Amino acid sequence: MSSLKSHQQVKLDAAVAGPLFMLAAALLFTVLSLLIKLMGPQYTIWHLGFYRFFGGAVVLLLVFGRHHNPYRGHNIRLLIIRGCTGSAAFLCVITAIRLLPVSTAQVIFYAFPAFAAVFAFLFYGERISKTGVGCIAMVIIGIAVLFDFSIQGTLFGQFMALAGAAFAGLTVTLIRSLREKNGPVIIYLYFCTMGMLVTLPAFAMAPLLPATAMEWAMVLGIVFSSVTAQLLMNQGFFYCRGWEGGVFMSSEVIFTAIVGIAFLEDPATWRFWTGGVLIFGSAVAMNRFKANHGGQRRT
Repeated sequence: MSSLKSHQQVKLDAAVAGPLFMLAAALLFTVLSLLIKLMGPQYTIWHLGFYRFFGGAVVLLLVFGRHHNPYRGHNIRLLIIRGCTGSAAFLCVITAIRLLPVSTAQVIFYAFPAFAAVFAFLFYGERISKTGVGCIAMVIIGIAVLFDFSIQGTLFGQFMALAGAAFAGLTVTLIRSLREKNGPVIIYLYFCTMGMLVTLPAFAMAPLLPATAMEWAMVLGIVFSSVTAQLLMNQGFFYCRGWEGGVFMSSEVIFTAIVGIAFLEDPATWRFWTGGVLIFGSAVAMNRFKANHGGQRRT
C-alpha cells in the first residue's frame, strides 16, 4: 500500500513540477525579452549577448563556485557542445528580432518543439505520439493567431529565426542526456562560458558600458532574469522531454501579450483569447495525456 502511494506521489510530482518549472521560466524569459527590447539601439546583439553570458557566469561562480571546481561535471564535451548550440540559438533569435517584426520572429522560433522532436528521434529513436504532434501544431497555430501572423521582413531574418528554432530544438534535446548526471547550474555555467567566449571578440572591438543608472539596472535585470529562468528551465527538463518542455515554454508569448495589454495599452482582441486558449489548451492536453499514461521522471 505504501509503495503504491509512493508511486502515485512520483507521478504527481512529475506531472506538476515540470509545468511549474517551465511556466516560471517562461515568465522570466518574458521579462528578459522585454528588457532586451527596451535597451537602446546602440547596444548590438554582441553587447547584449556578452552582458547576459558574462554576467551569468559571474553570478554562478560567486554563488556556487566558492568551495569547489564549478566546471567539474560529467561529459564535458557534450556540455561544451550544448553551450555552443544554446549560444547560437540566442544570437540567431536576437538577430531575427532586430530584422523582423516580433510576431514573425516569435512564430518561426516557437517551431522549436518540432525540431526537438526530430532530434529526439534521430538521437534516441524516440517517437512522438499523435497527441504530441497535435500539441505542437496547436502551439504554432495559436501563436500565429495571437500575433496576426504573416511572413514579413527580410529573407535573412526569417532564416535566422528558423536557425534559432533548430539550434534551440537541438539544445533542449541535449539537455536530456546532460540532466542524467549534471545539475542545472553546471549546464548553464557552460552555456554562459561558451557564449561569453563567442561574444567577447566583437564586444572588445566596440566596448560599450551602460551610461545611466537605469541602463545599469536593466543590464542587471537581464543577467538575473536570464540566470533564474535558465536554471528553472534546465530543472524542468528533469521532468519532461525536450519537445514537451517547448510546448510549456510557448506560454511566454501569452505572458508577452498580457504585458502589452496591461502596460502598453494593447487591445485584448479575439486573437489574444483564441491564440491564448490554443496555446494554453495544448499544454493542458499534453500534461493530462502524460498523467493518464503514467507520466515520466528521469533519474
